[in-house]
Amino acid sequence: YQRKGKSPLLWLSEKSHFKTGKAIRGGIPLCWPWFGSHPTDDTLPQHGFARTALFEFVSGDELDENTSEIILKLTSSERTLALWPYAFELLLQITVGRELSVALTSQNCGTEPFSISSALHSYFAVSDIRQVSVHGLERATYWDKLTGETKIQQGLLRINEEVDRVYQKTGNTLLLVNKERTIQIVSKGSASAVVWNPWKEKTKGMADMEEAGYKRMLCVETANVLDDAQRVEPGAEHSLELVVSEW
Repeated sequence: YQRKGKSPLLWLSEKSHFKTGKAIRGGIPLCWPWFGSHPTDDTLPQHGFARTALFEFVSGDELDENTSEIILKLTSSERTLALWPYAFELLLQITVGRELSVALTSQNCGTEPFSISSALHSYFAVSDIRQVSVHGLERATYWDKLTGETKIQQGLLRINEEVDRVYQKTGNTLLLVNKERTIQIVSKGSASAVVWNPWKEKTKGMADMEEAGYKRMLCVETANVLDDAQRVEPGAEHSLELVVSEW
């Protein structure tokens, strides 16, 4: 996503794998129907199967002279049922205009309720990770995946080392303040957020990320994770939406 005359808001690794079945390192991968490792079987795909699945085109439209929309869908199949035994339809609605909107709607098409944890795993482009601050998480409780501890955010979040955190009971608006611009991140259907940067050492072991890539990206993810996981009853649906704009 890139506004006219502006640099891209989303970051993409120059070494990302563009192959069927491989996750793309950058953009907004879809973590669904679980986030991270599967809760009971770590042999199943990390972050679920949606981010490496082929979606079906549903429709595309020009809403006005400045706005375009595309809708894609993923439905349950023999392959997905072998990984996750529920009938579903997953709709992805992307609206591109003066702002970027990405909505992921989970529909329960079966006869049993199911629970999902998910994230719109957005990689935001920054000019220098050491110059970045995230506003809106002050005093929020977070689980630190690196230490296994639960902590409270003190002041603005600044990045000067590896970060992998799940924030709980977050507000719906965060600001990613960079040296030359501010990115506003508005979440809907979400009360949790994930912040991730692999930093120098971990990046060295990532085949799909250039060595200095960590300096130019920060993941601030709109999520339904941990206590914010969602139960979807038969015939019901849940929507997770991200709206991004630039100041």
